[in-house]
Amino acid sequence: MKKILIVTIALLGLNGCTNLTENVLDESSATGLTEKQAADGNLAPVYARLPDIFQHTTYFALQEISTDEAILPYRGGTDWGDNGIYLALHQHTHTSTDPNLRNTWGHLTQGISRAVTALNTLPGINDSSVKTYIAEARGMRAYYNMVLLDLFGLVFVKDDPQGVSQILRGAEALEYLKAEFLAAEPDLATNVGPGRLTKAGVWGLLARLYLNAAVYRDRYAAQFSFKPEDMDKAIEYCDKIISSGQYQLSADYFSIFNADNHTNKELIFAVDQRAELNGHNRLAYFSLSGDQFPLPAFPGANGTDGPAITPDFYQSWVAAYAPGDPAGRDPRFYKKNLNIPADSCMAAADVIMDRGILRGQQYGLVRVNGAFVRCGNNYRVGKLFNVTRNRPTLPVTFTEKVDFTVTGSDYNTGYRVLKYEFSPKSQSGRNLGDVDISIVRLADVYLMRAEAKLRKSNDAAAALADVNTVRSARTSTTPAPALTSINLDLLLRERGFELYWEMVRRTDLIRFGKYEGKWTEKTDANPQKRIFPIPQTAIDGASNLPGYLAQNPGY
Repeated sequence: MKKILIVTIALLGLNGCTNLTENVLDESSATGLTEKQAADGNLAPVYARLPDIFQHTTYFALQEISTDEAILPYRGGTDWGDNGIYLALHQHTHTSTDPNLRNTWGHLTQGISRAVTALNTLPGINDSSVKTYIAEARGMRAYYNMVLLDLFGLVFVKDDPQGVSQILRGAEALEYLKAEFLAAEPDLATNVGPGRLTKAGVWGLLARLYLNAAVYRDRYAAQFSFKPEDMDKAIEYCDKIISSGQYQLSADYFSIFNADNHTNKELIFAVDQRAELNGHNRLAYFSLSGDQFPLPAFPGANGTDGPAITPDFYQSWVAAYAPGDPAGRDPRFYKKNLNIPADSCMAAADVIMDRGILRGQQYGLVRVNGAFVRCGNNYRVGKLFNVTRNRPTLPVTFTEKVDFTVTGSDYNTGYRVLKYEFSPKSQSGRNLGDVDISIVRLADVYLMRAEAKLRKSNDAAAALADVNTVRSARTSTTPAPALTSINLDLLLRERGFELYWEMVRRTDLIRFGKYEGKWTEKTDANPQKRIFPIPQTAIDGASNLPGYLAQNPGY
């Protein structure tokens, strides 16, 4: 009897995912479905974990707050304390009981489990889409495992939903992922992205995998050995994407992160967050002040005074463009949208927040007693104060200084980031984020190819051409000036400028040998922190299999 998995499948618990078991429901529970609906219903759950992984308190926290790009202090002594987990994450003193680590692990292992279930169920469905769907499920199983390898140092090999997964680490894990992506690639489509895995999406993931192969083979090496053949493969897959002609660098940098970016030609593989799919990331509101209200339609949609960029990351911009201001030299740093005098009345459609890295005094919708101040049919826009924090005389003035001291943890400390646009369609204004979140995009492909060329043969001329291709593409305003030289340190800086807040920074710092460095509030130099601890709940859940799931060294 054919068995199908309906979309409304019961979820696994987050704490006991190690064995990767999944419920397969008999067709009698889903009578009336066509073969196409059955196929769709098996594939949909495979992708359903992606939005949860890319929430602000899961993958974002692990990849950004652990680095020199983001810091999240205990705001005002009352907000974002969370038992010190964000302080520990930034200082590399996190433990195996961190709930963000546990949740990220759970979402990844659930994604693997759902892919395994789909791979066992789809072959029994008679529809023309099945061949492609099987390839997508296999590719997604590899992708979830790739993230698991990067974060936790292992992969789960599993084909039988009722079986026990085999655990691979190091070179064996790397070879498994290569083989899985290559097995999926021939049957993938080319025209269903960016929210589904395509041939180009797999090429981008393979390029990233080969670029990081030295790290994954020998995680704690004093110096990573980047094999020329690995760099050749990274270049090969980047070439495939670039030469396909299917993708295009965006002239407007911030349009890549707009609410309507699903059709942006720079996106190759992304988390589909469109409103009709109930997108729910909160990356837009996470960094902003509690007194910044971006949308006139939603008087309850404000920021949360979360993470800021570190002074270290900010100073990398300053050093690159001194004696000028980076806001006037690089369109990726800042985009001015709200052009007003000190106090103005504006139509709702004209209230558009500035984007990028926000500094100094902030202006926006003036709110009194829970309502925006009106000027007839328009809205009062002016200097903002910390009214929601019960400090109505304290201006919302973002400062460069931010740290874990009392003064460095206040509500105004740290320059903030508004890279992802607030959703104009949300029912609450901030709880639904319909910006597709990039996993692989074309600019990253150019920068990966540049890095591989530098690492293989120090081909600085070709690498420089790739970097400057990206810099010169942002022509909706004056593009960043071309660089005249390139080396690995400058390339890491360039990746920071192009890809900040996009959840690649931790992986980059490790590969470039910088993760043991010092930055604001972080001095730990232990190479064992290059991977996170396996959540204690997962180890406890596998306690019936002695020796099966060993904790990573140093935890």
